[in-house]
Amino acid sequence: MESTSVVNAGEALFRPVRAGNAFEETVERLLQAIRLGVVGAGERLPSERELAERLGVSRVTLREAIRALSDAGYVESRRGRYGGTFVNETLPGPPEHAPDVVAVDSVVLEDALSLRYVLETGAAEMAAARSLSPADRQHLTGTLAEAAGAELDDYRRKDSRLHLAIAEVTASGSLTTAMADARTRVNQLLDRIPLLQPNLEHSNAQHEAIVDAILAGDAVAARHAMAEHIEGTASLLRAFLS
Repeated sequence: MESTSVVNAGEALFRPVRAGNAFEETVERLLQAIRLGVVGAGERLPSERELAERLGVSRVTLREAIRALSDAGYVESRRGRYGGTFVNETLPGPPEHAPDVVAVDSVVLEDALSLRYVLETGAAEMAAARSLSPADRQHLTGTLAEAAGAELDDYRRKDSRLHLAIAEVTASGSLTTAMADARTRVNQLLDRIPLLQPNLEHSNAQHEAIVDAILAGDAVAARHAMAEHIEGTASLLRAFLS
């Protein structure tokens, strides 16, 4: 008789994350463990060393993820002999400013994410394949700089403007319109989750990689960089809204 092995929920959730979006996927894995009751209310998460090893991330990345969840009200860190990171007894609900017009369920979420993936990866690839004019290049570098320098309360708008600029330089009006509609849907979802500073810093680095690939005319790299970027956002949305 063949023997079978059972993988418990903790082992399944605390598995190595992908390097490209380590912070976002670490947040997603920890939130999944909390939301699914793998680590219950009042219980302590595995040690930082154990979590970092199991997730395949640095201690710095792990601490940033834990700090983000602490700021969002999911966990608290305690010092001392019996210290560690503990799940709060009461978990936060949606932010007070969350709009009521979008009923976030798995169908709505995945539909919005799928549409965004197809449109934005395609737009990045198409933009890189074109022979861009000096005005196009200036448009991309200008909106990139504005997003990188945006204040926290204006970040979403500047981020959206950069993504739309990529669609604009494809010279396809239909694609730009579709991107604007899709981005509106995504922003309604993003407004329901907290802005996490490490994610914004990571996003800015990914934005630069996307624009660099487009300006270099590397369609494959542009598509890959955009896919990696929006998969990170998708991880956070699934973590907080699923």
